[in-house]
Amino acid sequence: MKKYIFFSGGVCSSLGKGLAATSLGNLLESRGLHVQMIKIDPYLNVDAGTMSPYQHGEVYVTDDGFETDLDLGNYARFTNAPITRANSITTGQIYQEVIKKEREGRYLGRTVQIIPHITDEIKNRIYAVGRLPDTDVTIIEIGGTVGDIESIPYLETARQMTFDLGKEQVLFIHLTLIPEVGGGEFKTKPTQHSVMKLREIGIQPDILICRSSEMLTADMVYKIALFTNVERGSVISGYDVKNTIYELPLVFRDQDLDGIALKKLGIEAPNPDLRVWERMVDICRNAEETVTIGIVGKYIHLPDTYKSIIESLQHGGIANNAKVELQRIDSEELEDLDEREQKNRFSGIDGILIPGGFGSRGTRGMVQAARYARVAKVPCFGICLGMQILVIEYARNVLGWTDADSTEFKPDTAHPVISLLEEQMHVTNLGGTMRLGKSESHLVPETRIHQAYKSVKIFERHRHRYEFSNHYRAEFTQAGLIISGTTPEDALVESVEWQDHPWGVGVQFHPEFTSSPISPNPLFASFIGAALAYRRNREEMQ
Repeated sequence: MKKYIFFSGGVCSSLGKGLAATSLGNLLESRGLHVQMIKIDPYLNVDAGTMSPYQHGEVYVTDDGFETDLDLGNYARFTNAPITRANSITTGQIYQEVIKKEREGRYLGRTVQIIPHITDEIKNRIYAVGRLPDTDVTIIEIGGTVGDIESIPYLETARQMTFDLGKEQVLFIHLTLIPEVGGGEFKTKPTQHSVMKLREIGIQPDILICRSSEMLTADMVYKIALFTNVERGSVISGYDVKNTIYELPLVFRDQDLDGIALKKLGIEAPNPDLRVWERMVDICRNAEETVTIGIVGKYIHLPDTYKSIIESLQHGGIANNAKVELQRIDSEELEDLDEREQKNRFSGIDGILIPGGFGSRGTRGMVQAARYARVAKVPCFGICLGMQILVIEYARNVLGWTDADSTEFKPDTAHPVISLLEEQMHVTNLGGTMRLGKSESHLVPETRIHQAYKSVKIFERHRHRYEFSNHYRAEFTQAGLIISGTTPEDALVESVEWQDHPWGVGVQFHPEFTSSPISPNPLFASFIGAALAYRRNREEMQ
């Protein structure tokens, strides 16, 4: 029988439900089980594709081209669970499908209601994933907080699944906050009220994970268990880790979270084997060197906007036995700096990364950052928009086309070195002009990107609308820009590189979506390696 574990949250949002859920997935995989992860987002958007980064952080893209919540990126970094559009459920999807069925007459004239029609649609989607042949346990994270009106249909669905399948097939884990008030006193009352609210819906949590800055004391665990009717041994301390979020599976392993969950579900499995994970965490804790990377972006004040990139840089550090320190640089702040001021701003930075994004705001500062990196020979990595910025900078400052631009930013530019494809020009649907999901790229041998991947054929995910204009390809290559990767049949440019430079690479795809701490994406490992070499050389010159 397939098993299901629901994660809900209480007291307030952003406590780390996703990290807790995927950490449990990590532990179950370490015992040899096959896990699926599902994220439920209660918002009415069909997907995260058109949402502002300031609203919801980064958009994570799956292999099959679906734009999802950033928590699915955490699932991919902590587990081997397959992540597709089926693993992301939103209220927009549910209502869209139910209304479509109603218009088609598939409810046979019955009144369409939240129960059973909405909850049945939610169950259908959960079962479609959970009943796949290779799946032992499906972990479902319900976004939001208990008490939110948007979450009620999903909690009701979870309650119904226990009724449908039986108690031994469905487990409920509730994550709450233990706040610290004046004088360093920790308060359990918010957790008591959160569980009370959950029980009003008809759900008694089997396991509590309590977020706090420190490990819970035995007295606090007893009090929480007594007032929530949760077994004392099932109250888990989700205390703040000291070095890296990748310590979390070890924190939960030490409290036997996975063992408790498996016992309640009636599953027997071998003890967890976390030796590879432990070695990775040990590098995070005890890395011998440190490298400083400057991220030059337009959404820099919200770290979740570049979540996968930030994590992938850490993965690159792990691959090089190094710690990565980040400097977040608002690209708009660079726009009015002269060359001396720019040099001061980038002082102490060993590598510059220019990430993706949409719209013209801040791009002038990104172009200036690219020029500084190219001239000063600082390792530079451009991703998606970042690659386009490298192309625009090269056109302006090497080819001498001072008005060169993307038609996204300046539709009437005389040198549209970045533009839409002809067939995209008249599409009005915002998602209709996007290249989304995994596709093939061919690499030129002996280039930086080929040396990183050690292959002439790679598969990475895309999320962009504008392309390098093939109309100008000959002029760029004659001026020394290396076209190091293309789509099959040489149709579109996928990567560019600077000649006579320690490491200057721009890619049209998003390598951060395929990186994990155990298997860092090759480009991030190569970039951090180049930044380390740059730092060592700089120190020798001083």
